[in-house]
Amino acid sequence: MGTVSASEANRSFSALLRRVSQGESVTVLSRGRPVATINPAQQLARSRAAARQVLLARLEATPVMALPVDWRRDDLYD
Repeated sequence: MGTVSASEANRSFSALLRRVSQGESVTVLSRGRPVATINPAQQLARSRAAARQVLLARLEATPVMALPVDWRRDDLYD
C-alpha cells in the first residue's frame, strides 16, 4: 500500500488512478494524516463478498428469538 499527499494526488490524479488500476491501494494524506484510501474496484468487490459471507454465517448461527404471538411493541422495552 502506498501513500501520497492530498496535493500530490490532486496534481497527478491520472497517475494515481493508473497505480490503483494495477492493483495497488493508495492512502491519501492531508497534513500527514490519512483521509482516504483508494482501492481497486475488484478488491472492493472481493472484500464485500467476504464480509457478506461472514455476516450470513453469523446470522445462520444465531438462534431465532421465540416471541409470543400476541407481542406488542412496548413489550420490547421492558
